[in-house]
Amino acid sequence: MQIFLDTTDTAVLKDLAATGLVDGVTTNPSLIAKSGRPMLEVIAEICDLVEGPVSAEVAAIDVDGMLAEGRRLASVAQNVVVKVPLTRAGLTATGELSREGILTNVTLCFSAAQALLAAKAGATYISPFIGRLDDHGADGMGLITEIRAIYDNYDFDTEILAASIRSPAHVTASALAGADCATIPPATFADLFKHPLTEKGLDQFMSDWAKTGQSIL
Repeated sequence: MQIFLDTTDTAVLKDLAATGLVDGVTTNPSLIAKSGRPMLEVIAEICDLVEGPVSAEVAAIDVDGMLAEGRRLASVAQNVVVKVPLTRAGLTATGELSREGILTNVTLCFSAAQALLAAKAGATYISPFIGRLDDHGADGMGLITEIRAIYDNYDFDTEILAASIRSPAHVTASALAGADCATIPPATFADLFKHPLTEKGLDQFMSDWAKTGQSIL
């Protein structure tokens, strides 16, 4: 499963990308607003930091506006993925952008029926928001499972990008459910490395090694 970082913090991104484990980046209007920087400038900088897909979201809600903004965003770098909302207008725009060879990420997906329409529209990625569904008492991970079954039934190429990830457990469950990718906050990415038994074991190893008085170099 590919791991994307959901951030516009280029300093944090540069640090975490150095692990070699970051496959791409997703952004949204809220993250851009939080950065306080011009959107196109941020997207261009992120695209210079990672070779994988970088999702940049349109702000328009009408088809013509989405197409104009989508084409402009796609011109920033070859690895830009144009992010559009899962609305009727959004899927119409997705179809046209896809026909033009522009990669798309259909966001704010909350049902398997929506995901089916996105795949039929030619979306490159579908982003089901599992955390937000869980917040409302629904089964976010169950949605991933349903989408996986539908896409496999019809050999859709659209990749499932699990979004609204809240914890390492969400990441694990998404992988088990068959998500192709997961986009996660930097803090959650950092938590993936951690386990108390790993830390305890390493402390013991280091203590025992120090007692030998040896040096590998």
